[in-house]
Amino acid sequence: MGEAIVGQEEAIRGILISLAAGGHALLEGVPGLGKTTMARAFAAALGLAQRRVQFTPDLMPADITGTTVLTQDDGGHAELRFQPGPLFANLVLADEINRAAPRTQSALLEAMQERNVTIATTTHPLPRPFFVLATQNPVEMHGTYPLPEAELDRFLFKLEFAFPGREELSAMVVQTAERSSEPVIAPVADAPTLLRMNELVRAVPAAGHVVDYASRLVLALHPDGEDASDDVRRHVRLGPSPRGAQALALAGRVAALMDGRFSLAFEDVRAVALPALRHRLMLSFDAERAGISADDLVRDAVARVPTEP
Repeated sequence: MGEAIVGQEEAIRGILISLAAGGHALLEGVPGLGKTTMARAFAAALGLAQRRVQFTPDLMPADITGTTVLTQDDGGHAELRFQPGPLFANLVLADEINRAAPRTQSALLEAMQERNVTIATTTHPLPRPFFVLATQNPVEMHGTYPLPEAELDRFLFKLEFAFPGREELSAMVVQTAERSSEPVIAPVADAPTLLRMNELVRAVPAAGHVVDYASRLVLALHPDGEDASDDVRRHVRLGPSPRGAQALALAGRVAALMDGRFSLAFEDVRAVALPALRHRLMLSFDAERAGISADDLVRDAVARVPTEP
């Protein structure tokens, strides 16, 4: 990845964790930070069949899922045949996903959760593995639509791209000036390898008290939770769903393996808490007025909730 991207180590690690865990990732940042380039680079490095969908306000659900068309064979017989859309790939880059209308965004719900697409009354399985890497600009920018909460909840991670510092920005300028095209990235894995990685991650053992800590961390972000802070009660309208606790336990297992350990630990849950939970909080208008973000509340919960009940 270093051949294609300057900096953004945290985002690269987050995407690696998402892919190894078999989950989807939402990449957020202002234009020009390399979100699309990073997604294409991952597809090349993993040898995955990829498709890119440029989300626009006039994009329709059938444009991404596919549709049934009327065809005619050599004998002149007409028949209805399913024409797969760009979702039928191993890695789908949903570029600027929040520029499409909610109706089109919702077309991804079944694909992301069940790895299937249903057209009329027929269900079509998607290739394995199947990942969605979606990019979005901050929702307050012109011409964007906030993603539905149900769709946000289906992303394992939400990763924020930081603006590069002076040295990284200079390296980006030099790198782009010295080459006329993107670097050729040789595959270091393939789809079967990635599927075996997904199975290995789910086989990592997790002690009951560590899983209980992940559950208590999620409940501490619910306004009616027993361990909720005053800020959470005042500024959170809806806390993380059970998928939040599942994401902590699953992504934490990947973090443990990447650090050379073979069981889920407290530090692994804490390490993935921010990208796994920041997009699962629905904040009140008071939070925006007070300048309190989801990241602030997640960090406070990680610092406040003890490892032992």
